[in-house]
Amino acid sequence: MEAWAKDQGVADSMVVFMGDPAAEFTKACGMSMTHPGPPSVGIIGRSKRWAMHVVNNIVQHVAISEGPDDPAGDDNPESTLCPALLKAIAAGGNDEL
Repeated sequence: MEAWAKDQGVADSMVVFMGDPAAEFTKACGMSMTHPGPPSVGIIGRSKRWAMHVVNNIVQHVAISEGPDDPAGDDNPESTLCPALLKAIAAGGNDEL
């Protein structure tokens, strides 16, 4: 995760990258991909494409990019990208990052 943060230019910033190798957090959040497509090609235990804004351990916003024909959200990830999250944060009246 450290190498990924460095590659993305966010090492030593407020952005925290966390791994979930056993998918425990993914499962607890209900974000396991259940579409039959990925397992049919050997991709087991994949997470949906999602983002969460949390302040002081309280979830403020959750965004999920998925569709009936795009279970991974690869074709339309915009709702989980930074601009959409910043817009949701501002719209929610809680601009605390």
